[in-house]
Amino acid sequence: MNEVLAGAEPAVDEDGHLLHPGSWTPEIAGILAAQQGLTLDGRHREVLEAAREFYARFQRSPATRPLLKYLAQTLGPEKATSIYLMQLFGGGTQARTIARLAGLPKPPNCI
Repeated sequence: MNEVLAGAEPAVDEDGHLLHPGSWTPEIAGILAAQQGLTLDGRHREVLEAAREFYARFQRSPATRPLLKYLAQTLGPEKATSIYLMQLFGGGTQARTIARLAGLPKPPNCI
């Protein structure tokens, strides 16, 4: 059952990751993105879905290098660069932002 009711904020931890990852929906991703000043479109969603697929396959959130490798395999090399992800998700740690928006735990090695 989705824990976010219309107009309610998703329950997140102190780092902004969902407390209940099973409650993730594309709508929740949109709410979390808006809190960071982002508006998601199809390009964002395909990266988020790829990150969720990575998590389902390997049972861990992808750090930057594994994420880029997985994106190259699944979405193509043109969408598997730090520059592309920075353009979509802003500066900072893209793997962490992507994990947060995809409803995944914080990737390893992120502080």
